Amino acid sequence: MEFKREHYLNKLIMKKHNGLIKVVTGIRRCGKSYLLFSIFKNYLLKNGIDEDHIIEVAFDSFENKKLRDPNVLYPYIKEKIVDDKTYYIILDEVQLLDEFESVLNGLMRIKNADVYVTGSNAKFLSKDIITEFRGRGDELHINPLSFAEFMSEYDGNKYDGWNEYVLYGGLPPAVLLSTPEQKIDLLKNLFKETYINDIIGRHNIKNRDEFEELIDILASSIGSLTNPKKLTDTFKSKKQKTISINTIKNYLDYLCDAFVVDKAVRYDIKGRKYIDTPQKYYFSDVGLRNARINFRQIEENHTMENIIFNELLSRDYNVDIGLVTVSQKDKNGKLIRKQLEVDFVCNKGSKRYYVQSAFAIPDAKKMQQESNSLLRIDDSFKKIIVVKDTPAPWYTEDGILVIGIYDFLLNTNSLDY
Repeated sequence: MEFKREHYLNKLIMKKHNGLIKVVTGIRRCGKSYLLFSIFKNYLLKNGIDEDHIIEVAFDSFENKKLRDPNVLYPYIKEKIVDDKTYYIILDEVQLLDEFESVLNGLMRIKNADVYVTGSNAKFLSKDIITEFRGRGDELHINPLSFAEFMSEYDGNKYDGWNEYVLYGGLPPAVLLSTPEQKIDLLKNLFKETYINDIIGRHNIKNRDEFEELIDILASSIGSLTNPKKLTDTFKSKKQKTISINTIKNYLDYLCDAFVVDKAVRYDIKGRKYIDTPQKYYFSDVGLRNARINFRQIEENHTMENIIFNELLSRDYNVDIGLVTVSQKDKNGKLIRKQLEVDFVCNKGSKRYYVQSAFAIPDAKKMQQESNSLLRIDDSFKKIIVVKDTPAPWYTEDGILVIGIYDFLLNTNSLDY
């Protein structure tokens, strides 16, 4: 079974020969190394690149241990460059290379070298790339398998595939296992022994228990508005623990930096401004989220919202939480201001879409409830409601597109129905 990851391959192809270091980032085990060392390499070979013009080094391999010394690696690479043709240099787990920043900057000065690297998310983060390479690095962020990628190799129908994806997510190592027990064990162990240990080791976190408890709170409340103050209060009321707001904020930042969770901030659509707090947090992989709560509390409506958020990110949209402030009368006739939420405001260049996640719309009352915030937006950008089941995409009388989750996820152009 091979996942082609064509979306990311095409991105790499577009970045070829751009004079920058191509840096592939993403949560551990999402397929970064496979993208470069298998998919991208095979593309190069099929398109006429000689194998001796592809220089590969995986620094986490024991046989390459000596190459972690820059004084050994640099001459090793230079000796392999024997003509004026382009050489593709692919380096995996580059954070294991001593003085890797200097080495990569040196490789950039080789006129016929095109450099691609991956790094552990715990030590080689997006903000590190910005700091170390100062405009010389070009990041490609890779996500776990989307539902469409998952279904491309799934042996079954989309309904059974959805049920499995909702439970176990899209991390390739979990998808490739055959039994539920194997998937559950892998996801639990990955979270505890890899992601948490990475973050704790990088940031020297002293209190592991409270850090893990914060993760559990986030996992139990995906899609809920929160902030460090609210989380601090939750620790006091439910855990009988006092944790400072700054500590909570740091923990949240660490989880985001490690690509375990993503933060969505609120955007005032009418006021055209961002609101710092509260925010929402979604897990980069729903299987990992479920592993943290021992596969209990699997509320499909919230999981569907998380999957929609991840899908929009994988399509390269900037995704915010929309806020529409309206004035209306209460039961006593008093004029009050009320805030209505739009699940996702999606922007890419000049394009914008407003997307609501609605698990089910059984009647007109529910449709009115889900449409209310969308209809209060006074611009002409497309408005969409994604539901679990619907016969086919259709438009309401108010021009809102209603689309089922399968059509939405399996068609990369679904927002333009």
